[in-house]
Amino acid sequence: MSDLELQVDVLVIGGGTAGCVAAIKAKEALPEGSVLLLEKANVKRSGAIAFGMDGVNNAVIPGHATPEQYVREITLANDGIVPQRAILAYAQQSFGMIQELEAWGVKFQKTAAGDYDVKKVHPKGSYVLPMPEGYDIKKILTRVLRRTGVKTENRIMATRVLVHEGRAVGALGFNVRTGGFVVIRAKAVILCCGSCGRLGLPASGYLMGTYENPSNAGDGYAMAYHAGAELTNIECFQINPLIKDYNGPACAYVSGPYGGHTVNAKGHRFMLSDYWSGQMMLEFYKELNGPNGPVFLKMNHLAPETVTEIEQILHATERPSRGRFHAGRGVHYGEKPVEMAVSEIGLCSGHSASGVWVNEFGETTVPGLYAAGDMASVPHGYMLGAFTFGKISAGSAVAYVADKGHAPADTALAAQIEAERTRVLAPLSRPDGIQPHLVEYKLRRRVNDYLQPPKASYRIEQGLAYFEQAREDLEQIGAAHPHDLMRAQECSFIRDCAEMAARASLYRTESRWGLYHYRQDFPERDDANWFVHVNVKKGQDGAMSLFKRPVEPYVVPIEEAEQEFYRNLRIRETVPLGQEPSAAAPEPALA
Repeated sequence: MSDLELQVDVLVIGGGTAGCVAAIKAKEALPEGSVLLLEKANVKRSGAIAFGMDGVNNAVIPGHATPEQYVREITLANDGIVPQRAILAYAQQSFGMIQELEAWGVKFQKTAAGDYDVKKVHPKGSYVLPMPEGYDIKKILTRVLRRTGVKTENRIMATRVLVHEGRAVGALGFNVRTGGFVVIRAKAVILCCGSCGRLGLPASGYLMGTYENPSNAGDGYAMAYHAGAELTNIECFQINPLIKDYNGPACAYVSGPYGGHTVNAKGHRFMLSDYWSGQMMLEFYKELNGPNGPVFLKMNHLAPETVTEIEQILHATERPSRGRFHAGRGVHYGEKPVEMAVSEIGLCSGHSASGVWVNEFGETTVPGLYAAGDMASVPHGYMLGAFTFGKISAGSAVAYVADKGHAPADTALAAQIEAERTRVLAPLSRPDGIQPHLVEYKLRRRVNDYLQPPKASYRIEQGLAYFEQAREDLEQIGAAHPHDLMRAQECSFIRDCAEMAARASLYRTESRWGLYHYRQDFPERDDANWFVHVNVKKGQDGAMSLFKRPVEPYVVPIEEAEQEFYRNLRIRETVPLGQEPSAAAPEPALA
């Protein structure tokens, strides 16, 4: 017998922004049905915005931008390898989501005239909408969950999707406090588990000192893979500019609209736009490691009241520790530029393009299985994308279960459950085995050593050999208590994601997305052979299979003249006003 066995209509795994909205909208559509939200932490403070968020990065608001303009922007930022129909679905429904969030109590910044106070950071459009009281957002979502009647189970970690005859029919896992095994049978499953933030190792060496929420260890990526779903663009890593020695973003989204920007050590701005893209990160990396490095976020040219406003946003909502960090080092934005660095690598479609393959309805390639948020394949979704596709996925799942029953409890299902129980609980039988944090450190150190861009085949192959061998380490992990058991399972998820990242990086023999997939042995983009998605799935033999999936015909055409915009972000070096102009400086080479 299991310690806990539940049966529901719709199961949502992950209690961040996507998961909360998915559960709310599913329950609203199924007032007489059962919807369960599963979270390995606590929904009050879980997910990538566990404390809050200072704004949305991609608000498509009438009068400021059109859905078609947004689709064009994201297509260009991702070198054309995008599912445009899914992006358009987001763009068309995101404003309605903003209005619904306002009805729940979320406050967005308005102008004196009452219009949305939209800011510009993207090269061509205006999409950034501040949230002055964004620290309340998870409290608001939790309140709506309760009011709607969603059943929530905290402290339960899902480890596998339960599959019967090729269809998702529930999930398996355990309680991270008691160690009790959990079986949940469902008619449909929505994965909202966030990014794989614990893939690379941050410069600090701290396992939990990551740019992304450290709770996100690739759980959803691995569960989708083992359920037989396709994943896409896993070679397109997430890499971000951050404040040096601090595991947080540089926040060009906040400072940029107020006049802040990135400069090199000479004080020269070297990029046209600080909007996140692989090409922006490539220029950043070149400057950081070239003769004009390091790189800084410059705000000391702004008016004191403007600097104070930026500080109030950055130090009060998303990462309150940031203000304390700067204070400890005697750094003030109004006095001198702040040194920046490059984050560790991760997998996150919300910030780049690597995720579980979904269409415009949130459907994965496994019937009954849906995905939303940072782990789904809609690029550059960010928080508002998580909200919107949580809603879209819920609508699709509810329609799917209308004529579906629960899978029969036959011998095949029983064998699957028992096999997972044995696998998951095995570390408890060897309490003196290898400690999980030692295995995790070694895994992520190898990710840095062999997968961190710029990439090359020999390094990737060396890393892949280690990730294969690491299966043996997983068989020797010990757990003295349920918390260790959770860390042991996270090691398994990280290893799966590392193997997928290595194999996909080897498979795509070109360079694309700027720094995200820069191959030193194939430094040029090759549209003739590689204008495709690289997808990965678990084969019938249990091995990892990679293949090309064509890019779907565009629904928003891209002009030929626009296609190279992001590859021309660099600003040639200039000299201070009043001095004689010099010849343009050569572009730094990639180390």
